[in-house]
Amino acid sequence: MSRDPRYDILFEPVVIGPVTAPNRFYQVPHCNGMGHPMPNSVAAMRGIKAEGGWAVVATEECDIHASTDVLPYKEGRLWDDGDQERLALMADRVHEHGALAAIELTHSGHNVSNRYSRLPVLAVSDCGVNSFDPVQACAMTKRDIADVRRWHRQAAIRARDAGFDIVYVYAGHDLSLPMHFISRRHNRRSDEYGGSLENRVRLTRELLEDTKDAVGDRCGIAIRFAVDELLGDAGIASGAEGREVVEMLAELPDLWDVNVSDWANDSVTARFGEEGSQEPYIAFVKQVTSKPVVGVGRFTSADAMVSQVKRGIVDMIGAARPSIADPFLPRKIEEGRIEDIRECIGCNICVSGDWTQSPIRCTQNPTMGEEWRRGWHPEIISPRGASEKVLVVGAGPAGLEAAMSLGNRGYEVALADKAEGGGRAVREATLPGLASYKRVSDYRLGQIGRSSHVSFFPGSEMDEHSVREFGADQVLIATGAHWRADGLGRATFAPVPGIDSHPQCLTPDDIMAGRLPDAGPVLIYDDDHYYLGGVIAQMLADRGLLVTLVTPGPEVSCWTSNTMEQHRIEQALLERNVTLVAKHTMASVDSNCVTFTCNSTGGVLEHQAQALVMVTLRAPENSLYFALAGTQQEHLDDLPFGLLRIGDCMAPATIAAAVYDGHRAARELDNPPDPDVVPFKRERPLIDIP
Repeated sequence: MSRDPRYDILFEPVVIGPVTAPNRFYQVPHCNGMGHPMPNSVAAMRGIKAEGGWAVVATEECDIHASTDVLPYKEGRLWDDGDQERLALMADRVHEHGALAAIELTHSGHNVSNRYSRLPVLAVSDCGVNSFDPVQACAMTKRDIADVRRWHRQAAIRARDAGFDIVYVYAGHDLSLPMHFISRRHNRRSDEYGGSLENRVRLTRELLEDTKDAVGDRCGIAIRFAVDELLGDAGIASGAEGREVVEMLAELPDLWDVNVSDWANDSVTARFGEEGSQEPYIAFVKQVTSKPVVGVGRFTSADAMVSQVKRGIVDMIGAARPSIADPFLPRKIEEGRIEDIRECIGCNICVSGDWTQSPIRCTQNPTMGEEWRRGWHPEIISPRGASEKVLVVGAGPAGLEAAMSLGNRGYEVALADKAEGGGRAVREATLPGLASYKRVSDYRLGQIGRSSHVSFFPGSEMDEHSVREFGADQVLIATGAHWRADGLGRATFAPVPGIDSHPQCLTPDDIMAGRLPDAGPVLIYDDDHYYLGGVIAQMLADRGLLVTLVTPGPEVSCWTSNTMEQHRIEQALLERNVTLVAKHTMASVDSNCVTFTCNSTGGVLEHQAQALVMVTLRAPENSLYFALAGTQQEHLDDLPFGLLRIGDCMAPATIAAAVYDGHRAARELDNPPDPDVVPFKRERPLIDIP
């Protein structure tokens, strides 16, 4: 197949100073939870993107000096020549596939606490650091400013010598000194670096000039700038100072990478932002500069990309999350394989890697973060092993991924599901703001439908007898899980006394099946702490019911701080007059009265509820597995077929975890790892011998 001529414009080269990008696809800088401690992992991950057709592949933010130490976060680091060697691994892998390597040099100012370096924190003005650490930042002197300029110049030279083609000055996301100097919120200086906008832009201008002078003969010089902070008059705005900054510096960089700030606004989840939502803020940039412009918008549609270019919004399609969901997105467009694109669902599970200091993961792409340590490739999988015929029972996220991947290996796969396929991804997609979750099943069912190796049997409920009679060489049980109604959760290790006495006790399964509360007040008890409790509360409030959400957590949907949407969830609920009660654990239920205990004081809170929705834990649907394996797996070795359980029926977790487990099972079929050996490579720090 060849690409549709409609998309030819996306494959035109773009000149960026002294270098040329072979097409318009630009993987903008993004964090990954691996950073400088895992240079091989980062290099392999970025290299896969270059192989997949991204013309420019950028690092995450890369610290230029020990005075900007972001511990515990695992970002890039370019403090000295030793760091240079580690970063060169990435540049080399990107160049292997003809792409340009970009590096985002950063001094984070008061956004760090210098926990590792223990150096004083430098900032535009005296202020607290951007954390709860009992540390303050000191206002920079002109000597300090000269130091930062010199460190940035040295880092630029090291980046050039490491092989990077594009070097950034970073003024975005409220995370860097250049932006802090520009911002009236942070800059209270009275010297030539404060006061007027021209003065506040001075450091950014100097860094651009310094970088161009140092490496501009070989490297393109980019600026990443947040043109709007979505704070109105309180911050940088695209209709005011954001535009003025671009006008002041219009022709100085070789490329403008523009977005909105902060990171939570730039990478808003699908629940709260649509594809291309940044366009109203960045559209002016190409009107005031002749240099190429990169913008982002969680673009997954090739038609939307073409529209952005033809209408003069951007010259290059910037992407972080879409390039994570499908590193081969550009190549698939070029090869006319639009239907093979794994579209980002906007869940931000990738972002959680940075916040939890763990390797990046993706709901749609289970190979993300595993390119080096497990040798996984998103488009290549080993041929089948000794087995021929595989039965997968359950077509939720784990079962779909396993069946699809096994078919790609060449196994003859039968996929049976008691419903129509999709499992929890399809059910959750019916809830407000989660429609994109259906992409998980749509992509896999589409691939399975075109596979000559996979047969799908919806409406086929399998029992022990039918599994045994099927005659498969391998059987994978992926029957999912159901939500508990008894209150057993993270905060409560036993069922809640009296909960059976409540006249209307519901679970998320009931809600998704359309069994809604008859009347309010409704009490939602959220001991899950992810998105679902908040989604259900919002849904019921929108139906006019009086809703109270109680959680043992420190705040509503507390884990979603790792997906950068907790504040939006809380705002959405408060705007709907949902009563929020944190730090309270359900103690007992007596008819319509629910009693809670305060986690801090032990005090008692009573609440009347006509309906009770329990969002606590899920119970694995594993009866079929244990009917075959024995209650203690004592029959496993006696079965005439191999037997595995995968996904939620093994250990309920996120959709991303279920997809990953299904993929891992498919890769390891007929070649299981030694349980006594670590199943992946690890990166260890070098030991310096004195």
